[in-house]
Amino acid sequence: MTQTQKKKSNDSSAKKHTKESASPKSPSNGDASQEAQSKGPAMFSASQKQASAPTDQRLVSGGRNENGRLGVHKTYKMWVGGKFIRSEQGRVLSLRNAEGDLVTHYVRASRKDLRDAVGAARSAQAGWSARSAFNRSQILFRAAEMIEARRETLIARLQEHARMTVEQAALEVDGAADRMFWYAGWTDKYVQVLSSVNPVATPFFNFTIPEPTGVVAIFAPENSPLLGLVSMIAPVILSGNTCVVVVENIAPTLAVELSEILATSDFPGGVVNLLTGLRDELQPHAVHHMDINAIASCGGNEAQRRSIQEAACESVKRVHFFEQPNSLEAWAAEDQQSLYWIVPFIEWKTAWHPIGV
Repeated sequence: MTQTQKKKSNDSSAKKHTKESASPKSPSNGDASQEAQSKGPAMFSASQKQASAPTDQRLVSGGRNENGRLGVHKTYKMWVGGKFIRSEQGRVLSLRNAEGDLVTHYVRASRKDLRDAVGAARSAQAGWSARSAFNRSQILFRAAEMIEARRETLIARLQEHARMTVEQAALEVDGAADRMFWYAGWTDKYVQVLSSVNPVATPFFNFTIPEPTGVVAIFAPENSPLLGLVSMIAPVILSGNTCVVVVENIAPTLAVELSEILATSDFPGGVVNLLTGLRDELQPHAVHHMDINAIASCGGNEAQRRSIQEAACESVKRVHFFEQPNSLEAWAAEDQQSLYWIVPFIEWKTAWHPIGV
């Protein structure tokens, strides 16, 4: 090769190298990731979005979750008078999983907590019953909406705290939303169905109409922490009663989850008061409390039932025992919702009115 040919070849190679250097390179995987992150969340892939969604992950060693983040532990408080409170004695109980590992702590209510809850229920009862039936219906319907909106969170809690499968937890949550919705529909209709115009042999109109009883103590079911709880509360409060609920079951933390739903559903403070603790400790104080007008009990042993019946005689409390279904499917059945679950917690008022006046 001559000197002139070598010079032309070198010039051609230099031009080619300069052209390749000036042309943009296709980004590598790392460069593409950095470029996507610099453009903000809109560039995240579907899998990245799904991974970043909040999940209920059980804590592992060191108090950190599976992603290595130090989680914010939830404090499961009671709901009394529209406020989330700890016990006045500062006591707690432990909830453990099937392996015996600690899942969380929740509050253990005391006798004073019960008295405070009854006081809050009594203060709220007059205002709650004075609301129109349609307004109470709207509030119960809002609670059903909120259960539906928090469906995934509640399913995750039931899996972790109540040791349910996904299918069981979904049935429990869907059943709770449906049941609250069902009773919301009866709130402004049960009076028309149950009241009557009575035939009398005098020149008077004679009417019989239902009225709320007052403050009702509820002892929650043991085997259905959400659906069973809704099934007990809804028929009690829809007529204008207020309630104090004592919760001791397989996952009392679900009662706190429900209270957070009720708190954002326009329920006035004190209409529903939820206490977590030991039934054997709180029941004697509840059944002897003179400002409680009725007792609704589900589950419990024979000794607890007899204690309720004997103590209720002192203040002539209404007492109704609900049979506790043995399975989740039985709780979700239609025969576990009835207009006649409202009847034990209403009084009957008969009025006479002269004809032609």
